[in-house]
Amino acid sequence: MNIDDPRIFLYRPGLLDPDSAQQLAKMSLASCDDGEIYLQYSAVESFGFDDGRLKTADYSVDSGFGLRGVSGEMTGFSHASEISEAAIKRAAQTLQLLDPATQNPAAPPQRTNRHLYTDGNPLEQLAFAKKVALCEKIDAAARARDPRVKQASIGLSASWSVIEIVRADGFVATDIRPLVRLNVSIVLEENGRRESGSFGLGGRYLYDKLFDESEWMRAIEEAFKQAEANLRSVPAPAGDMTVLLGPGWPGVLLHEAVGHGLEGDFNRKGTSAFSGKIGQRVASPGVTIIDNGAIADRRGSLSIDDEGTATQENILIEDGILRGYMQDRMNARLMGVEPTGNGRRESYAHAPMPRMTNTYMQGGEDDPEELLSRVKDGIYAKSFGGGQVDIVSGKFVFSCTEAYKVKNGKLGDPIKGATLIGDGPVAMQKVIGIGNDMALDEGIGICGKGGQSVPAGVGQPSVLISGLTVGGTGG
Repeated sequence: MNIDDPRIFLYRPGLLDPDSAQQLAKMSLASCDDGEIYLQYSAVESFGFDDGRLKTADYSVDSGFGLRGVSGEMTGFSHASEISEAAIKRAAQTLQLLDPATQNPAAPPQRTNRHLYTDGNPLEQLAFAKKVALCEKIDAAARARDPRVKQASIGLSASWSVIEIVRADGFVATDIRPLVRLNVSIVLEENGRRESGSFGLGGRYLYDKLFDESEWMRAIEEAFKQAEANLRSVPAPAGDMTVLLGPGWPGVLLHEAVGHGLEGDFNRKGTSAFSGKIGQRVASPGVTIIDNGAIADRRGSLSIDDEGTATQENILIEDGILRGYMQDRMNARLMGVEPTGNGRRESYAHAPMPRMTNTYMQGGEDDPEELLSRVKDGIYAKSFGGGQVDIVSGKFVFSCTEAYKVKNGKLGDPIKGATLIGDGPVAMQKVIGIGNDMALDEGIGICGKGGQSVPAGVGQPSVLISGLTVGGTGG
């Protein structure tokens, strides 16, 4: 390898070389149905600007390997932060505890040369001082936006990861993954009342887009408008009512309420509300839900997943009919289907599992304004904060960070403290309108499952749901 090969962060003289890694994979996984050595190097930086000055500036690097062997339904996994022949040989001892293989080893993933994002390293793109200067500039512009601005917080972060997957059958795949993110939060004060708003954007690209003045000014403006709406907010109403979800980021509700229930492991074990329902109607006509990890530069995208499978567009629900699940290699093999490119892991220290990439509802034909006109007494939810779901039942709870009353088809007062409570499969059956304004989120999503967090994307058009329970304190 030459000095320009990013794999120099994985292979070091005297510790491990590519040929030795392949021999170790062949030796360690000889008695397994499937598995791999997963090598990773990552560098991460973050800046926190608060109270008009730089509060935090962090930089860290990490590297290591994960060795996984799969026999039948059993998985053996070991990892270490030392990438060396000796460490991998020690880790291989874990695999001796597995049952003998079925003598039907899984075929390797199909190779691909596709690259969905740059190999460039955003951390090395600009000097430290320029990144701090951008935070200062955003902070100053946010504070100058309005005399009511009492606080502005800026978060800027980037990571760069080199991964290599080495299998016993000779398959080797490498991926180089950049990721950047900008967050702006603003606090407004008026008549003794303080409220906040926030906005973020990011993706698998370099810092260039975030340093574009039109982009960070847009972030300021969106955060300001949300804070201003919250300043005028009244207590949220409570009860069962019609809900109009806005386009883009509100797809996070779809991600939690439906997406997790369509992951292969839950369905193989029969613990999802969608288990055993392939070919059945699980949503209203017109509802098509897709997971697509192959969209260029998106936060949730991967050229290959963390098992080496090329990502793809997976139609999960088509016109309301359940068509398939998101699969990693193990669950796909045990269910007798093909992997879908959804085997993901947080890092080398974690085993892969079926995870979402960019999950969204396809757009429909309805005019968003016409959908609003159909709401006689309900709410319009434009942005969400945290939420949670029970996979078995599909029940979810979500908090709104920006929402409005709707009366006779007209937007009314902003509301504060609204939560949406429902059942994912039932909610999908209550979709009565799908807008023609489908949008993906701005690139800030983080998905948690099984103690692991990975970047993910969401999206949807405006969606009209005939009935959800709204939790609030108002009348």
